[in-house]
Amino acid sequence: MLTPKIITTLPQSTPKSVLADLVAGVTVAMVALPLSLAIAIASGAAPETGLVTAIVAGFLISALGGSRVQIGGPTGAFIVVVHGVIATHGFDGLVLATLMAGVILVIGGLLKAGNLMRLVPEPVINGFTIGIAAIIALSQLPDAMGITLPAGTPADALERIPAIWEARASFDWPSFAIGLGAILGIIALRRLFPRFPGLIVAVGVVSAAVAILSLPVDTLGSRFGMLPDRLPLPRLPEITLARLIDLLPSALIIAFLAGIESLLSAMVADRMVAGNHRPNAEIMAQGVANVGSALMGGLPATGAIARTATNVRAGGRTPLAGIFHALVILAVMMLAAPLAGYLAMPALAGLLLVTAWNMSEPQHWRGYLTTGRVSDRLLLLLTMTLTVLADLTVAIGVGVALGLALRLARRDVPPADWTPPDR
Repeated sequence: MLTPKIITTLPQSTPKSVLADLVAGVTVAMVALPLSLAIAIASGAAPETGLVTAIVAGFLISALGGSRVQIGGPTGAFIVVVHGVIATHGFDGLVLATLMAGVILVIGGLLKAGNLMRLVPEPVINGFTIGIAAIIALSQLPDAMGITLPAGTPADALERIPAIWEARASFDWPSFAIGLGAILGIIALRRLFPRFPGLIVAVGVVSAAVAILSLPVDTLGSRFGMLPDRLPLPRLPEITLARLIDLLPSALIIAFLAGIESLLSAMVADRMVAGNHRPNAEIMAQGVANVGSALMGGLPATGAIARTATNVRAGGRTPLAGIFHALVILAVMMLAAPLAGYLAMPALAGLLLVTAWNMSEPQHWRGYLTTGRVSDRLLLLLTMTLTVLADLTVAIGVGVALGLALRLARRDVPPADWTPPDR
């Protein structure tokens, strides 16, 4: 079924439910604002691209999606692949890859591929998620500690770890204090006031301390300049057959990640609100959202599990909450863009370190290593290792192939009765 959820929920809305969705939308926007900026920076893109993605893709995912409460936007899962595409093909190459991924997802929605996404083995999903979390954490350690790496330092873990160690003399105590303060503030506010958008408060407070005390700490403004106060005009990237072929593997990975994460988020949301999402409508919406984000110069987007959970806890119950969230971010961008320049880079790095920790779901590590089949544990470890040390494309390809082969073997399918060829 491709009918967006908003079609069936809007006629049931009341002034009270709309107000509840508005409050939830404002709340989740306050969480999404610094996170979108941080994800864009970690991806190697300009910070405003994160806001553009949250606004454009967030609006389209809520307006067209198959979940009642899904919140869409840039997510940490894309950081690794986005960084790699930008490093190899430039930002224009990323825009084209995102556009291609959007088209692939639209076709997938029409072909009802949303039902097939559930066949991806869970150990593979857990393995590459933990691997991505480890790469994100490794990428943010220098900013969180004020360590200055030489220009052109590779992003590969095997080369980046020695580079960080060799640059340890540049360790900066004020930057470390700001990064640690942001981490402790986020954790404390989440535990004390779980429904309150403590994330932006923690990042805002430590950034204010940098400005008030005139600490020698890098800020968003000092590194990137002032953010724009409006959305860019739509623009098509350069499209040639050679570029389409070169970027196809990246586009497939972006489409795969967007599809998997959006459906995982929708399933989590279903359990929280006793709902029933429409997977093919969700895949279709992800496709349209990624096309829209690409045309506006944004990043790849998908359903964000943490922001979706924040939306539900804040009282959001219909797609209007996600639409309000996008409009609030747009309003902040237009009215308060100069204030974002004061955000401290170590604070944003601390925010992503917390995000990476939560992505890896440490509460499940023991279960991963002690329960289930040995083959599933080995599959998880293999996917995680390949993600960190090799390449996300290789990790997903090998993991999915082995996982499906193991699943087929467990069904005790009889071997084929081969007969000699008649030649």
